Amino acid sequence: MIAAEGIGIRAGRHALLEDVSLALVPGEVVAVVGPNGAGKSTLLRVVAGELTPHVGRVSCEGRPLSAWTPLALARRRAVVTQHVALAFPMTVAEVVGLGRLPWRGTAEAPRDAAAVLAALAAAGVGHLAGRTYPTLSGGERQRVQCARALAQLDVAARPAALLLDEPTASLDVKHSAALLALLRRLARDRFAILVVLHDLNEVAFVADQVAVLDAGRLVAFGPTGAVLQPALLERVYGIGFRSLDGVLAPAFGA
Repeated sequence: MIAAEGIGIRAGRHALLEDVSLALVPGEVVAVVGPNGAGKSTLLRVVAGELTPHVGRVSCEGRPLSAWTPLALARRRAVVTQHVALAFPMTVAEVVGLGRLPWRGTAEAPRDAAAVLAALAAAGVGHLAGRTYPTLSGGERQRVQCARALAQLDVAARPAALLLDEPTASLDVKHSAALLALLRRLARDRFAILVVLHDLNEVAFVADQVAVLDAGRLVAFGPTGAVLQPALLERVYGIGFRSLDGVLAPAFGA
């Protein structure tokens, strides 16, 4: 559905991304991993159309992103970033309702209220609907942003794309597991999903394909089991890894 080909991004003389290519396919979850500063969030922003690469191109359904209007693109893909600041005391239901803006004035607008309720339930934040957004914890805000993205894509034609930047970073174990299970269900519903993650065991659970970035370069991209190998991870992260009954464990300590 979305393809990035030979992407390059520079900041002055520094390459943030260099010759990166990957594809998002309906029905699959692609996880992006790598050390801090590897270019993971930059890649997600390029794929989302928020950053224009200096080299290469990104296309959606075979058309360059530049050929899509922002409104048309918003009806096919949604983005969940790491931090969203709201200056106004909007309720959670109102924040989730922002996801319906691309459908205003369309034949799908009557679905707005039902879409918001369904998204609140799917993200596990229905009980927070009346709370004001600034009073929420970091983890609660992240789940609300996931709900907002789900409301945005509620009536989107399939396939649709969902892009998430470290969505489990502020979540406890229970809610992390619930979100990852939700991503798997969405993939079965013909979503193409790109998710930036740090926890490699979360990656092993949720991802069909893994892209490993290091210093802006794509050092591996392929099936999860083939990519998450201790030798490759040690080379990228600079720390040893071992597999214990299918769980990847870094070699903490000396």
